[in-house]
Amino acid sequence: MRSVDGLLEIGFMRTVFDSLGTGVLVTDTTGRITACNPRAQQLLDRPPDQMLGHDVHGLLHRREDGSAVSRGECVLLEVLDGGRPAEGSDELFLRGDGSLVPVIWAATPLRHEGRAEGAVIVFHDFSLHRDAAEQTAAYLAALEGLTARLTMVAEVSTVLISTQDTPKMLDRLAGLLVPDMGDWAAIDVRTAEQTGEMQRITVRTLGDHGTAQALTGPLPPLTESTRSAALHALRSAEPVVLDADDLAEQPDSPLAAAHRELFDRLGGSCAVVVPLNTRRRVFGALTVARAGPDASYTEAEVFVLSDIARRAGLVMEAAELFEQQRHVAETMQRQLLTPLPQVDHLTMAARYRPAESVAEIGGDWYDSFLLGDGVLTMVIGDVVGHDLKAAAHMAEVRNMLRALAWDRTEPPSLIMRRLDEAMTHTSDAPMATCVFARVEGEEGGPWQLHWVNAGHPPPLLITADGHTRFLEAGHGPLLGLSSALHLGLGWPDARADLPPQSTLLLYTDGLVESRTRDIEAGLATLRRHAAALARRDVEEFLDELLVRIDPSGDDVALLVLRTPAAGVGAGDEAPPLHAHSPAAPNRGAPGSRIEDTPVRDTSEPA
Repeated sequence: MRSVDGLLEIGFMRTVFDSLGTGVLVTDTTGRITACNPRAQQLLDRPPDQMLGHDVHGLLHRREDGSAVSRGECVLLEVLDGGRPAEGSDELFLRGDGSLVPVIWAATPLRHEGRAEGAVIVFHDFSLHRDAAEQTAAYLAALEGLTARLTMVAEVSTVLISTQDTPKMLDRLAGLLVPDMGDWAAIDVRTAEQTGEMQRITVRTLGDHGTAQALTGPLPPLTESTRSAALHALRSAEPVVLDADDLAEQPDSPLAAAHRELFDRLGGSCAVVVPLNTRRRVFGALTVARAGPDASYTEAEVFVLSDIARRAGLVMEAAELFEQQRHVAETMQRQLLTPLPQVDHLTMAARYRPAESVAEIGGDWYDSFLLGDGVLTMVIGDVVGHDLKAAAHMAEVRNMLRALAWDRTEPPSLIMRRLDEAMTHTSDAPMATCVFARVEGEEGGPWQLHWVNAGHPPPLLITADGHTRFLEAGHGPLLGLSSALHLGLGWPDARADLPPQSTLLLYTDGLVESRTRDIEAGLATLRRHAAALARRDVEEFLDELLVRIDPSGDDVALLVLRTPAAGVGAGDEAPPLHAHSPAAPNRGAPGSRIEDTPVRDTSEPA
């Protein structure tokens, strides 16, 4: 029975050996093949008679180029020599048709009754797994490249919106492209559309920064006929890729020579020139170059550079359009800031400072004019908004107030009511704040302020000895709230005496409020500095006040009035004034002198 069982066991094991889905080779102690299963024959494309009795190493083990592996390097034979199992996935077996098959394998010493009989080598075709691994590696590499490109594009986007200073923005942009996209980068822009004048704004490189700086500056103008890559990019609005042959061509124009100088001084075996453009206009060209002998640019890299240049062009166009709008708005604002009338010995001065940010064109204004009854007015106001429309609405509200007030002797509260009704029913101007005041007095004083406040910061009164107080009375709702009157809201009239040699300051909220300081702190700061400057003349008072407070963010308008010393009247000697302006005499001060003093508009403190 035992012999029968043994035969059955041997038969069963043979069936298992033949049915395994992986290749199996059995060798003797010298490495000669003594058995191979059908799967091994299939994987190696060899019948048994081409394998049995052959040295497994000499028959199968090969390098990538098909050459034989030395016996000393054979990891398969180490199993026979060392008697320890081994495995791997980086070996190549030679098939019967001469091709190589990568295998994943495991080898185990074969022992029988304590004696070494050889080895069993189990292997499988690893090509599918290796192809999948290679594809995964390629995918990961592509993903890393894409991530790097997206990161760079995100950084570029941050740079493009970081400043409205176009040359500074372009310099930062070129710096981001080196070294990821090239060994150096240069940006040329058109400075005059009609004459074709060009200027190299920046050159960024990993090498000699002095050389790079020397290459910036004015360039020769565009010409009609030239092979210049920069000109081609400017005129076609398409990217131009340059290889070594293109760079070897002799320049045929001054502009082409200036472009070629970049490569002569900085090196370069290939380059991409992309236009800085929008649909409406080409602003310039970006050149990025690599100096390596085998360097090149892929289509994906050219696409990325083109996209970056297009984004830069859009930012340049937006900056140019906004600067034009800013210029129009500032011009309109400044034209509306008329000269100030001088009445008797009342002294006036004003300042207007535009916002530091180019995105902030405001609706701040001041005004002062004589009414039909000869009384002097003072106005400070702010229309909601920070754009050209706000400036236009400011002009509209200012002119409506002038028209409604100049021939009326009624209290300021009624003027405010009429202005609110006019804004509500005849204008699309949004809400606005305003202080409207009448400066009343007889010859030689005393002087009195009669005013109304429509949602504006309170006027500040500073006496000659430095005592300060905000004129909080007369406060009412903002202008343009059509529901104000329906709710019973109004603008109460207020009066206050203006002591001799006192200073009255009207101002907009940009002086006392910012993103980093609340209005209460700003008012306290204003009060402290104004008190310290109480004895300065009005021009110096305003200049020094702006220096000390240094407002930032919003635009600022200031209007100041200084009353004369006690007893000084129309017959007394007055300080020299400026260009004469015809106007009605001040009520109660016959023969008083009425003249205009030009106002100073300051972008920086004097």
